[in-house]
Amino acid sequence: MNNFDKKYQKDSIKKGVYILPNLLTSASLMSGFYAIVSVWNENFVYAAYAIIISAIFDMLDGRIARMMGAASRFGVEYDSLADLVAFGVAPSLLIYAWALRPYGRIGWMAGFLYLICGALRLARFNVQINTVESRKFNGLPIPGAALVISSAVIFYYELAGEGQTLKEYFVLLLTFALAFLMISTIKYHSFKDLDPIKRKPFSALTFAILVFILIIAKHEVFLFLIFFAYSMSGPVFYLIEKRKKVRS
Repeated sequence: MNNFDKKYQKDSIKKGVYILPNLLTSASLMSGFYAIVSVWNENFVYAAYAIIISAIFDMLDGRIARMMGAASRFGVEYDSLADLVAFGVAPSLLIYAWALRPYGRIGWMAGFLYLICGALRLARFNVQINTVESRKFNGLPIPGAALVISSAVIFYYELAGEGQTLKEYFVLLLTFALAFLMISTIKYHSFKDLDPIKRKPFSALTFAILVFILIIAKHEVFLFLIFFAYSMSGPVFYLIEKRKKVRS
């Protein structure tokens, strides 16, 4: 019996479920479904915003569950299923319909590669949930990959849809890169140790206010820059650490 099973071996659906965390998970799932409907109706910007809203609900359900001590096996499994829809199916359909359709078979295969790598990432996370450092993720988390795609769509339309050919080539490469990063073992900061209630240095408050102002002033640009920077932070820090080891 692994650590996950030991932790939740007494957890039973007969004992009931926690309402608030699972309600937030349901809201995340609903936003993901709305994103799929929006892709079907070719409302790509609406779909992108729906994925971002889904990510907000996903962040809240996990944090609230930890604060309430309401973690359960049912919640973990339900959250994974919701994540697969909201951050796997919805972004893969969005990126295919928005940019990869002209590539034909290569386009839909790229979208499917993103989806299957996201599913594998979720499955690996569930298996390793109690065996890896909580402050670090193994590979790019699937919500992070979905946020890069959704913010890229918003950023593109903020630029008035310029550079159609460049968009297609960039998005194709981006899709392959995100798929690889999700199943890689490159470490990413999880920010689970970030507690806004506790005292922080004054510089942290200044930085948070600056980021908040930039997002409010031009969220179409800065959301993409922030999410893209996070997706690239893993490889950058990995290369820095490797270079340090070589020098030492």
